[in-house]
Amino acid sequence: MSLESTDKSGLLGSRLQAAREMAFVGREEELAVFHAALYGGGCSVLYVHGPGGIGKSALLRRFAHEAAVAGRPVSMVEGHLVEGHLVGGRVVEPSAAGSELVPRDADAVLLVDDLERIQGSEGWLRERFLPRVPLGALVVIAGRNPPDMRWQADPGWAGALGVLRLRDLRAGDAQALLASAGVPAEVGEPLLAFAGGHPLALLLGAARAVKDGGTGRRWTPDKDMVATLLDQLVGELPSAAHRQALEISAHAYMTTEDLLRAVLAEDAGTLFRWLRRLPFVESSSLGLFPHDVVRELLEADLRWRDPEGYAMMHDRVHAHLAERVRTASDVDVLDAVAALLYPHRGNGAPAGFHGRQDEDEFQEEALREEDAGTFLRVAAAAEGAASAGCAAFWAGRQPEAFRLYRRTGTGEPVALSAWLRLAEPDEEELAADPIVTAAWAHGRATTPLRAGEHLAVSRLWVLPPYRGDSPVMEMIQWRLIANCLRAERMAWSYIAIRRPDQAWLETLRYYGMRDIAEQPRLGDDTYTLFAHDWRAVPAQAWLERVNEPLAAGSGNGPSAATAELAVLSQAEFAGAVRKALRRLSRLDALAASPLTRTRLIAERAGQNPATALGDLLRQAIDDLRADPRSVKFHRALSVTFLRGTPTQELAAEQLGLPFTTYRRHLRAGIERLCADLWHRELYGTDAPAYRSS
Repeated sequence: MSLESTDKSGLLGSRLQAAREMAFVGREEELAVFHAALYGGGCSVLYVHGPGGIGKSALLRRFAHEAAVAGRPVSMVEGHLVEGHLVGGRVVEPSAAGSELVPRDADAVLLVDDLERIQGSEGWLRERFLPRVPLGALVVIAGRNPPDMRWQADPGWAGALGVLRLRDLRAGDAQALLASAGVPAEVGEPLLAFAGGHPLALLLGAARAVKDGGTGRRWTPDKDMVATLLDQLVGELPSAAHRQALEISAHAYMTTEDLLRAVLAEDAGTLFRWLRRLPFVESSSLGLFPHDVVRELLEADLRWRDPEGYAMMHDRVHAHLAERVRTASDVDVLDAVAALLYPHRGNGAPAGFHGRQDEDEFQEEALREEDAGTFLRVAAAAEGAASAGCAAFWAGRQPEAFRLYRRTGTGEPVALSAWLRLAEPDEEELAADPIVTAAWAHGRATTPLRAGEHLAVSRLWVLPPYRGDSPVMEMIQWRLIANCLRAERMAWSYIAIRRPDQAWLETLRYYGMRDIAEQPRLGDDTYTLFAHDWRAVPAQAWLERVNEPLAAGSGNGPSAATAELAVLSQAEFAGAVRKALRRLSRLDALAASPLTRTRLIAERAGQNPATALGDLLRQAIDDLRADPRSVKFHRALSVTFLRGTPTQELAAEQLGLPFTTYRRHLRAGIERLCADLWHRELYGTDAPAYRSS
């Protein structure tokens, strides 16, 4: 159809056109490309693509206006009109019903919208329709999907085709759009946080906000708006499995085929290939991710529509990502931690999630010998000469503990971190570093290290412009969490922060790190130490605490409801085992045992702790039969504690042993049992069995 002037007074069309022109903002780069083509310095066919609601139709209307101003005849057709020329799935030849679609004038501008309606006939468009367009004419095609590879592979189209990928409006343009719609600033901020630069989401949100009168309550998308946007942006889905795959991609930071395989029972490969073809799904080196608005809509819809299904999906995603953190290489572990924490963004987590995708602003690298001068300059600039001297001391002792952070584009060093692993106090180290001295004093005074355990102290040196809520600080946090979750036999971790601001306090407390009373001094500066006992709250329990608020739908941070484990010395542990053996038949007495709060029982999830302790002791006694050297111990323990023999004299008589021999076997059996269970308490149930010499 031809675009005619609508300037006649009193016509509704003129009012509509004026309102649309008032609402059009931004798109300077796209207009520049169109102008180049319009005035003969660019392509003959311009292909505009982007997801639903991104503003393709509005841009084409603007193109039509610009072409009319240039004095060129303009025609605009919708995809469904071209679709009307389809017969049996084929487009009728232009000589027949489709002939009026072909521009006749060399100055003509043809705008085709909603190309996805004729996507199946893209080959006809490329091979038969467009070649009939006169030289000098300009055709603009707009659709959700990018052109297929055959356009780019054909040398004939190399100079004739231009491709524009339409993205979100820039932040300033999005604000201008809301202002033109009359949205108050206090409403515009949460609306922008939800919609970003997505034009349709912005306009629908603006219409809702203006209708509500800009009330003081914080703006949130209502259910009708969520449903409308999902219909417009996503549409009908092929099956329930496809919807689940899309919901997983909305929930996870990045979606890979192995993530789908872990969460869904369906064909992960087929679903992944389907996801990557969606116009609102993008690819990065880490996987697939949907447009931000689509992501937030799918999340909001599922949490409202099926909270139980949302919690189940989240738990499966969380379990898969937690395992990735444990098994990833050192190079990949930062991305694994980022993915693990991403679902908690905006759900009580203290800092914004900057994400990395393909454009890493900063990079982390291990400390190299040639970096010695660089890291000392960073440490001195960040915290002064005394702190830099401390960094130099530790770099000489534990160079593998250090990570250097640089700007990717320039190589500029901006931060330094260290993860010091300490197995026992060392006089030289204590004299060199008052922060390490304070950590050892706290750990030894609270719950001392047991054999084979260690503590860790984290140190940070960050240049002032990069402190606070920044991508490099986020990377450092990811490294800290990775170190904690992947450590073996770590008793305590300490994070030393010089004059922590409120953001750091909130972040560390959110993740279960508590500041201790003692504040060591280094030079003229005072440091706060944040501590965590990983025997009281092991890595798995810590992960469950962090996960609780999202799984439960609350935003209050990790819950303190999960009981901390008891951290017993070996003597205390052995005493508790002896006492529990004597009370094995009494469930109420076992319930009061400190052993019910140890790692041994925590690993037997799903059981009543007292019942689990009784079962554990009986099984441990029974396991002694497998070792020929321990059969006599098994018999003494079994008769005494499992059969409930009232006296030791009677137990010796039943075994046919002299009383002194029985007592020797019983004492050795208890010691062996204590050693077996202590070994499992320290190393876990999957550790190799303890064997006495």
